[in-house]
Amino acid sequence: MESAFTVWCTGLPSSGKSQLAETLASAIGARGLQTEVINSGKMRKTPLGASLGFSRDDRDTNIQRHAFAANLLVRNGVVAIVSAVSPYADTRRAVRNELGAFAEVYVSTPKSACIDRDKDGAWARALRGEIRGFTGVDDPYEAPIEPDVDVDLSQLSLEAAVNRVLAALEHMNLLQPSGSVSSEDAGLLDPALRTT
Repeated sequence: MESAFTVWCTGLPSSGKSQLAETLASAIGARGLQTEVINSGKMRKTPLGASLGFSRDDRDTNIQRHAFAANLLVRNGVVAIVSAVSPYADTRRAVRNELGAFAEVYVSTPKSACIDRDKDGAWARALRGEIRGFTGVDDPYEAPIEPDVDVDLSQLSLEAAVNRVLAALEHMNLLQPSGSVSSEDAGLLDPALRTT
């Protein structure tokens, strides 16, 4: 039986992290593993996150809570799939070190495409100065330098992106190969061939 692990999806707001996480959870679940998605946007609307703002300390606390929840899930045999902007590289590094079996997925959809994908108008409000501390506008996003897998949802379909992540998880020996992921997707995992 495979052991549980964490998949951490990071990227700019509206990059497609949540959609990727939900679809990935279904794909992994179809292989017989229990999965749970920890969605940062939803978590901020619960008592676990509602009191937090968007300062550096609050963002770090938010990510530490995600990591704590992921750790509990994994310890109980559930694959944890986190969808969170998690903008700071050192915080993501600390989470990786804490969680053990871990794959970082950089949803590298560019800013212009994120603005186009934004359904609730948050990017537009931030660009007009109505929202302060918005990642990608007046707060930094420190992109991963060497993520385990990189998917740009302005260039890849959701299905192709999920297949690329599944191939990465197989390559990392976190998932057993199913034979359904193409060798082309698996080949993209070679660091020399990664798209960034």
